[in-house]
Amino acid sequence: MSVDIWIGFTLILLAAVAVGNCMLPMKYTRVWKWENTWLVFSLVSLVAIPWAMAAAAIPDPAAIYAQASGRDLAVPFLFGAGWGVAQVLFGLSIVRLGMALGYAIIIGLGAMLGTLVPLVAQRPEILGTGKGALIFTAIAVMIAGIAICSWAGRQREKSGRSAGVVPGGSYRAGVLLAVVCGVMAPMVNFSLAFGQGLADGAMRQGVSAANASYAVWPVGLAGGLVANLVYSVYLLTRNGTWGHFRRLRPDVFLAVLMGCLWMGSVGIYGMAAGFLGALGTSVGWGIYQILMILAANLSGLLTGEWKGAGGRPLGALWTGLGLLAGAVVLMALVNR
Repeated sequence: MSVDIWIGFTLILLAAVAVGNCMLPMKYTRVWKWENTWLVFSLVSLVAIPWAMAAAAIPDPAAIYAQASGRDLAVPFLFGAGWGVAQVLFGLSIVRLGMALGYAIIIGLGAMLGTLVPLVAQRPEILGTGKGALIFTAIAVMIAGIAICSWAGRQREKSGRSAGVVPGGSYRAGVLLAVVCGVMAPMVNFSLAFGQGLADGAMRQGVSAANASYAVWPVGLAGGLVANLVYSVYLLTRNGTWGHFRRLRPDVFLAVLMGCLWMGSVGIYGMAAGFLGALGTSVGWGIYQILMILAANLSGLLTGEWKGAGGRPLGALWTGLGLLAGAVVLMALVNR
């Protein structure tokens, strides 16, 4: 494999570790409720950091948007809006299912759809080749891993001894939320994959292909902000929790850290996709998502989510994680 491919894989690994742990700080908030944390997290990750990164990487981002066509702006924005709904569901699913199972369902489905849709739309000629067969095999292995992880999570929930997870009947509702979220989650990748007009505008200003994605994120994530902002404000008003903002420390730092981890990961993934070439937004996305699951499960294990769950659920979890690791290897072989 070329040096660029190795750089791309290394960046994806860093991005996956960051985003696989971006929800972890929420476990340690003291006064703030979910909606307080999510509002600050959304403003940091979807507004402040994307614009700061675009301003740092691109000589004149405003000129790109002024010269872009309506379609170039609308497509990433609308995909981002769909992803914004998934982002709200993501936070709720993690509360109900825990990091390990929540990430397995959501990121697993997102990995499958986020890999296949750009591939079918942009590189359909690959589907009938050996590389296409490897991709489909990797997806099948990944689905098996997700199914086993989900079964393990169900057994853990039945035991009634899992830590850090809302118990009882919320499991079914949590799984439903996670499935819907998983279907819509890859829309953030579609913003990048189909926002090439904005990336091309950045490259015309002399920006490298690896950094051109920074022109897409402010537009795509602005669409994502809508659902997150509306839902957070609704909950703050309904629950009367605006007053919690009077006590900022330490919860504000935890929310900002969540935003930095998440958007930092997205920015690094965008760079990695540039290094991986034509398949960066398909195969690269699949690798990125699977590595997220592995990182999140490790965090879930270390923070006690599976304490007291029993040997069979833990054994199944490790089997599922092994299959997911195998799927990463298969997808990596596509870029040999």
